[in-house]
This record gives sequence, structure tokens and C-alpha cells, in this order.
Amino acid sequence: MTDTQYLSDWRPYPYEITETRLEFRLDPRATRVRSQIDFHRISEGNLVLDGAGLKTLALAIDGTPLDLSLLPESGETLVIPADSLPESFTFEAEVEIDPEANTSLEGLYLSGGMFCTQCEAEGFRHITWYPDRPDVMAPFTVTVHSEMPVLLSNGNPVSEAPGKAVWHDPWKKPAYLFALVAGDLRAISDKFTTMSGRPVDLNVWVRPGDEPRAGYAMESLIRSMKWDEEAYGREYDLDVFNIVAVDDFNMGAMENKGLNIFNSKLVLATAETATDGDYERIEGVIGHEYFHNWTGNRITCRDWFQLCLKEGLTVFRDQQFTSDMRSAAVKRIHDVQTLRARQFREDAGPLSHPPRPDHYQEINNFYTATVYEKGAEVIGMLKRLIGDADYRKALDLYFDRHDGQACTIEDWIKVFEDATGRDLTQFKHWYTDAGTPRLALTEEWSGGSLTLNFRQATKPTPGQAEKPARVIPIVLGLIGPNGDEVLPTTVLEMTEAEQSFRFEGLGARPVVSLLRGFSAPVTVAREMTADEQALLLAHDTDPYARWQAGHDLALDGLIARAKGQEGGAEFIRAIGGVLDDAEADPAFAALCLALPGEEEIATTIAASGVVPDPDAIHSARRSLMQDIAQAHEPALAALYDAMTPIGPYVPDAEGSGRRSLRLAALAYLSRLDNAERAEALFDSAGNMTEREGALGQLIAAGRDADALARFEAEFRDNRLVMDKWFTVQPLRSESHLAVARAKDLAKRPDFDWKNPNRFRALIAGVTSNHAAFHAADGSGYDFVADWLMKLDPVNAQTTARMCSAFETVWRYDATRRAKAKAALERIAALPGLSRNTSEMVTRILAAST
Repeated sequence: MTDTQYLSDWRPYPYEITETRLEFRLDPRATRVRSQIDFHRISEGNLVLDGAGLKTLALAIDGTPLDLSLLPESGETLVIPADSLPESFTFEAEVEIDPEANTSLEGLYLSGGMFCTQCEAEGFRHITWYPDRPDVMAPFTVTVHSEMPVLLSNGNPVSEAPGKAVWHDPWKKPAYLFALVAGDLRAISDKFTTMSGRPVDLNVWVRPGDEPRAGYAMESLIRSMKWDEEAYGREYDLDVFNIVAVDDFNMGAMENKGLNIFNSKLVLATAETATDGDYERIEGVIGHEYFHNWTGNRITCRDWFQLCLKEGLTVFRDQQFTSDMRSAAVKRIHDVQTLRARQFREDAGPLSHPPRPDHYQEINNFYTATVYEKGAEVIGMLKRLIGDADYRKALDLYFDRHDGQACTIEDWIKVFEDATGRDLTQFKHWYTDAGTPRLALTEEWSGGSLTLNFRQATKPTPGQAEKPARVIPIVLGLIGPNGDEVLPTTVLEMTEAEQSFRFEGLGARPVVSLLRGFSAPVTVAREMTADEQALLLAHDTDPYARWQAGHDLALDGLIARAKGQEGGAEFIRAIGGVLDDAEADPAFAALCLALPGEEEIATTIAASGVVPDPDAIHSARRSLMQDIAQAHEPALAALYDAMTPIGPYVPDAEGSGRRSLRLAALAYLSRLDNAERAEALFDSAGNMTEREGALGQLIAAGRDADALARFEAEFRDNRLVMDKWFTVQPLRSESHLAVARAKDLAKRPDFDWKNPNRFRALIAGVTSNHAAFHAADGSGYDFVADWLMKLDPVNAQTTARMCSAFETVWRYDATRRAKAKAALERIAALPGLSRNTSEMVTRILAAST
């Protein structure tokens, strides 16, 4: 494989596969895989097959053995000349693989004695010789031999006997959707009847003893199936749907046809072990992987450059699902927070790329916030521009036209053009251009007329110096000086670099409620007074715009304090109104009470051309929290008491909203009472949400020793809860203590660093502590670099993804930049560094000059 893959080099595969038959004889160290693949030539070209780490025992065409000298001496490509092949033929291979030694967790591997697979993006080549590309699709029949009690694969069960199971998937799929699981598992089962009346058997498979924690996953699956029928008209198409929880997994979950494999943290939950956030993530990811059945499986991507086609659309669908299951307003704000924290940061640094990139070195490095979250935002913009009815019309056409195909962004855009009659050529720049547009607004007021002058610009990104104007849906309203809405929600369509819109007949100058619903993934530059922000916070009818006004007010105050100036007084006053009305919508009030994070403050300061100081930012945030707590102690205490749980724990929107508001109040009150309430809550909490929240406050206050010991004693045998224990300590510790604490935790025998969940738990606890990771002495950088170097030879995929913690280091002062560069150069110099990690480190280092 060449170092860099280019979209322009893509060519159709010259053969189609009419059927794939696989036979596995499972053994931890020596699994035998026998394949029979029926090919038919559709164009000129050699037969090119992918394989990696295979011990090839035999190859044959139509039963005639092939000379094994055809095998490549190195690399991952087997080429059989076309002139030696008939028009239709069966390729056969027998290989041996070692699942136990497969620590990369790609292909077939062992997790706690259980056989499982992960084949996206290019893991199938670690199982047998095959055209491992998403546009080559075929039905699969799989036979599994093993003494394991449960043997699963894609599709429907054909036969089952002791030591053997046969599965058949009648729907064409690429190799990346193949799955196999074999182990000692238990199922919780249910049934679902589709809208056409067809029964489906549902199973969630877990390790023995985990059955009581799998019920919510099953409930979420049933809700997902029902919602997809109602919202998109999409019906499930097999007789059985299986979910399996796996402890060792690089990703969150995988949408393999009919056999979804999940990281166990996204399946297992009880009130005592999972937080409200865990429950919401379980519901959302269960939905996401199920929705892939149509947007990813039945219709997949032609090549990996088109990854956002399946992922952006499916993220958008799971966001809609969660919005319908819970609070749409709160969900939208959460999604915006995630986008800004991850994708805006990505767009502003050396790892910037379009949702549909035109080249890559390692595709696993492109499972990014840009592909997922920004991909979803692009679809949201498209829906806003054409309206709900035309969106549904276009999606119906997409499913009808492309079912069973591997498609491109061009196919997707064409569907919308054909369904609506619109020319979307300019809109396509959202897919092909990197960077976050900056939308600047100036206003002119004269004689009852308000003119809004917009200007858009996008900074150059690696490989893309020029950025043409994009189509930007600007959703806004106008709020009068008395708080009344004088212009309801209106959609403006901006298509030029500079564009003006006029509103007449206004009695008084209104305040513009801009970008309602966060109608486009842009940053906004506009002059607003604190009084105008406070007016919107108090009166805006759009929940997102109201929250954003308060968020901006807080951000302005925090930035002033980080620069050594006075700031935040206006936010302190305005937050009083939020507290007065908090019980009407506790979840929304909790969001308004939460201050911008230190990473966002640094990003905003850097965008203004000023070098951010992590220590000053940390101090600014602490001081503003202290001042808010002192100014509003009686109201915060009353809210904390009012939000005491009523009845048994239920992980629904209402209950989680009350708990989120209670914990938001606790965060402020702990500044005044030295975490006395937090200690009492830790002792009395009947759910993990409040218990973990209280523990975090105790750690921040430096009075956590007893609570941590008790927490460990109670949950030491629960791997997922202990992941929380490993994360919360460096995350909530004061910055000067966090790295030392993480080093001590890394010495523990239960720090199983080869398990991705445990590794991420500890390392992300450091990287998410902004002041600790960016410590001036470089200790945060060195700690993370040391562990990435240790993990890379074992699991390159997880290592590479965690390198993104370094993507913003160049915005800090010279001392920090030098320390970060030295840490990155140590990683780059590691002998045998993986291609995954090398690409990430090289791209980040390239921005240091």
C-alpha cells in the first residue's frame, strides 16, 4: 500500500462477488479460515486481494492449487493476473491467524477469552485474502466451528449443533461489515414486530453476571427500531438482531449487519453503576448503530473518502432520535458544545480536513469530529434550506435509488437536486472545503429600518489556501427592547462573501437573535453590549440563542479576568434571573449555569491573536465561580434542596434534568462550604450520577481520600465503574497535582493499559485537565507522550487517536511550545513507529514552524 491514498486515484473494482463462503475453526493461537469466493469479471483488470499478517496454507482457483510463490514477500497485496483467470471462477484460500496475539483489536482477536471481530475500516484483511474495500459487496455464508457455547455471525441462523453454527446474510455487504463472535455469553431477549408485521428476535449478549445491566440497551434498541419506522419509514430486514458487549474495543460500537458489536461501556448500566450521561450515550449509540442498517449497510460508501456519507447522516439521525426521546433544546445545545470542543478545535489546527477529504495516509485517522459531527451539521443545514417535507422526499428517493449500492457525496447531492430542483453546486463546498467560516455581522439602524450586513471568510487550512463563499442558512429573530419578539424565526440564505438584509417597519431598535438553533457551523463576530446579551438571556424565545447569549456573557467575563482585568459582573447579575426560573426547566438552567470550559476560553483568546495562559485561564474560571457562589448562595442552596430526588431513580429527561441542576448548584456551593454538601451527598446518593458528581467536588476540594477508598472498595470488581475512578482523579485534581496523581495510578496493577477503555480513562483524565496537560514544565506533555510511545507497538489505532490532544499546543507561549515539540519529536523518533501514529505526529509537528 502506498503511503498516501488519493481520491483521484480511485478506480472501480474489475470483479463482482456473487457469494462469499467462510469457514472458521477457532483456536486462540491458530485459527484456520477457509474461504470460497465466487467472482465474475465485469471489466479488465487483475484480481487484487488484500491480506495482512496471514499464514497462507493454500490458494486455489476452481479447485486448482495456485503456486504460493504468488504471495507478496512484503506488503498486503496479492495480485493474480487477469489473463490466468476465466470470466467466472471461485477463489479459495486457507489461512491461519493468531487471535490471541492480535493486540491491535483489528480483525479477529480475543477479549477476555471471547473471540470477536472489528473489520472497519480495513480489518478484514487480517482474517483472510479478500478485496477489502467498501464498494465490493456480496452475500455471506459463514460456518463457525468451536466449543464455545455461543457462536454468532451476520444475518440469519441457518443451523446450529454442538460445536458448529452456520449463518447466512442474504443482503450484499462489504467485508468491513463482517462480524463473528464466539464465547461464553448470556442473552437478554425480546421481540419486535415490524410495521409490515414481520417478527424479529432481539438479543443483547453479555458475559455471565452482566445480564441485570443490559435491560436499558434492549429498551433503547426497541425504541430505535420503532422511531426509524415512524421518522424515516425504514424497516428492519432480517429475522434476528444481535448486540454483543465486548470489553476490549477500540471504538464505541460497530454496525455489522445484524450483529452489532459494542464496547461494553455503551451497553451495561444500572442506577448504581451508570450516570445519566451514560444512559443517554447508551440510548444514542444503540440508535446510531441500528440506524446504520439503512444508512451505512443497505447503502454504504463507495470508498473511505466518502466516510461522512454514512457517518454524518447517521449521526444526524441519532441526534434527531435523542431529541425526540428527550429534550430537543438541551440535546441541541449539547451537540453544539461537542462540535465546538472537538470539531472547531480540529478545524483550527494542523489536523484540519474537509468532511470529504481528498487524500489520507491511514484511514483510521479520519474517524474524526469533522467526519461525524460536522458531517451531521451539513445535513442539518441542508434540511433547514429545503424544509422538512422536501428533506423527507429526498431521503425516500435516496433509499429507493441507491438501496444495495456503495455511493458517493455526489450521489447524495444529486438526490437532493432531483427531489427539489435546486442547484446545490455551491453547497457542496461544505463537503470539500476544510475550515470553520467566520460570520461577521454589523448593523445599521435608521428610521425604523434595520440593515444587517454579513461578511463570511474562512482561513486557509493545510492544502487549501483559497476558500470560496459557502451557502450559509442564517436563522434569526428580532427581540424588542421590552423583551417581546418583533420578528419570529426567519431563515436567510447567504450565498455571497458579503450580503445585506433589511427589515423595515420596526418601532424601536431590536436586538438580533442570531443563528437560532445554531443554524450553521460557523463562528460569529459581532459587537454586543452586556445589556443586549442579558436581554437575550432573559427573553429570547429560541432556547439555543438564549443559552448562547448567557454563554457569551460569561465568556467575555472570563476572558477579561484571564487578561488580569475586571469582568463577569454582568453575568453574575444576569444569572440571578436564570436561578429565579430554574425549576421551570432544570436541564436548561443547568446548562446556563455551567461556565465555558478552559479549552474554549483558550480557543477564543487565541482566535483574537493573543497567546492564552492556561494558568491564568484556570484562575479566572475559579474566581468567577467563587463570586457567583457568594452572590447567589441562598438561591443556589434552595435549588440544591429543591432538586432532591423524588422517588426511585429513572434515567429519563425529567429526572436527569433535576439531577443536573442539583449538581450544577453543588459545584458552586462547594466553593463556599469546603465540599461539606458534597461529602453528605456522596454518603447518601442512591445513584452513580450524584455519587460521581459529589466525588468530583471532593477531589477538587482536596478532601477525597476516604471517599476514593470507599468507592474503590465497593466497585473494584466493576471494570466500567473503575474506569470512572481512574478518570475523575486527574481530571478534577488541581493542575499541580494531576500529573503526579496520574503517574501513581499508572503504577497500579489494575491499570490494564492494553485495554483501550482503561488506557483512555487515565490518559484522557490528564489531557482533559487543561491547565495540567499544558503545564509550563512540560510534565503533562511528557506523561502523555511516554504512554503513547508504550501503547503504539500494541495498539496503534488507539495511540494515533489520542495524539490529537497535542493539536492545539502551538497556540501557547514559547516555553510550552518547546516542551510540546520535544515530546512529539520523541514519539516521532520511536523505532518502528506505526503508520497511524506517524501520520498524526508528522501533521502536528508540521504546524510548529
